[in-house]
Amino acid sequence: MVFALGSRAAEADHRLEAYESLDSTNSIALSRARSGEHGPLWVVARLQTAGRGRRGREWTSGEGDLAASLLLTMDIAPAKAATLGFIAGLALDDALRSCAPGLEVALKWPNDVVSGDCKLAGILLEAESRPAGLAVVIGIGVNLASAPQGLPFPATSLAARGFIVHPERMFAALSDAWVGFERLWDGGRGMPRIRDLWLAKAAGRGQPICVTMGDRAVAGVFEALDESGRLILRGADGSEIAIAAGEVHFGAASARRDPAKDHD
Repeated sequence: MVFALGSRAAEADHRLEAYESLDSTNSIALSRARSGEHGPLWVVARLQTAGRGRRGREWTSGEGDLAASLLLTMDIAPAKAATLGFIAGLALDDALRSCAPGLEVALKWPNDVVSGDCKLAGILLEAESRPAGLAVVIGIGVNLASAPQGLPFPATSLAARGFIVHPERMFAALSDAWVGFERLWDGGRGMPRIRDLWLAKAAGRGQPICVTMGDRAVAGVFEALDESGRLILRGADGSEIAIAAGEVHFGAASARRDPAKDHD
């Protein structure tokens, strides 16, 4: 099988570079931007040997998994470009449900897709200012055949959940789903609708969670997102807490957090 864009992505003039193996799809996409490429350009690989996750973590995609990055160039502020991660989450949710009907899946703030309490897919946004505008690369890794080991959080794969999905099929579904949600996002003007759709699929909404930010931990009930994509918690004292970045912990992991650190 060979990688190919979905029909909607092809009609939207997306282009594709496909590789058997490379170090990082994000690195290739950023290199193309530095060479004058504006996108929309997808870079995909069957095997990624030096991928990156959030906070500098390693994210290696094994044989049979999907590593994909989309390069876009936009006349947009970096803060608004960051909301593209919510489009990626919705597109992944749509593609996963299409390729694996009945799969239990939810979106975890800010940029993960989970099945049960295990990470199934991750999203990494990187951006650079270029003469033509802001070059944004949306990197997406999906555990189709295997899951990374030795991570600080549990991970799973579609195969472990009983679904055999080839990366070519997942990529075609993902590229098509992206087109629809990006049009709805409409350069950021449609973010309120994107936010509502994302919240409808969010893991842990309405439940107590804890968010760690370095050595600080904030606990509260997950209530909403604001229009910039910040996580909104309701603290024990009824106060509203807006969080721009951090690691979300559910259930027992949340309960073990030291409440004395909640409001440093």
